[in-house]
Amino acid sequence: MEHPKEMIRVLSDALKLLWSVDISDCPRKQDLDAVLAEAKYRVEHGLVDVSDTEPETFGEGGFKDAEELLSWLMENKPSYEPVLTHGDFSLPNIFIKDGKLSGFIDLGNTGTGDRWMDIALCYRSLKHNADGTWSGKVYPDIRPEVLFEELGIKPDWDRINYYILLDELF
Repeated sequence: MEHPKEMIRVLSDALKLLWSVDISDCPRKQDLDAVLAEAKYRVEHGLVDVSDTEPETFGEGGFKDAEELLSWLMENKPSYEPVLTHGDFSLPNIFIKDGKLSGFIDLGNTGTGDRWMDIALCYRSLKHNADGTWSGKVYPDIRPEVLFEELGIKPDWDRINYYILLDELF
C-alpha cells in the first residue's frame, strides 16, 4: 500500500499471468451459470449475510433482499470473456515481494471464468483498501482506476458493478 504504482503494476501483471494460462483442459468451470447456480443455492439456504455488503446494495435505493438481487443478476448476465480466473482476486490474496509477484493464496474458486470478475474484485479491493473502508487507514496516493491503465483497457463499469453485486451473495 505504501508503493501504489509498483503494487498496481504487479497486480496487473498477475492478472495477465492468470489470463495467459491455457484453459482448454481446465477441470473447474467457474462460468457465470455455475457461479449463479451456487449463488442461488446460497440464497435459498439462507447463507447470504446482507449485513456484510456494500452499504448501497440493500435497503433504500438498493435491492429489497438477496432474492431480488439474485433475480436481477440472472436477468442481466453480461457477455463472457473466458480466462483462468483467481476467483477472489483481492489484495490479501496476492503476495508481492521485492516488486514482483511471489504467489497467490485462496485459490478455492480458481477456474475458467470471466476476466471481468477478477478485474471487478481487484478494483473493489484497491478502492476499499485505499479509502480506509477495510483497514481504517487511508492511502490518498492510491488511485484504483490506474489498474485499467496498467491493463491497457477501458473500464466496463456495467460488468464491474455486476460482478461486485454478484460477490455480495458470497
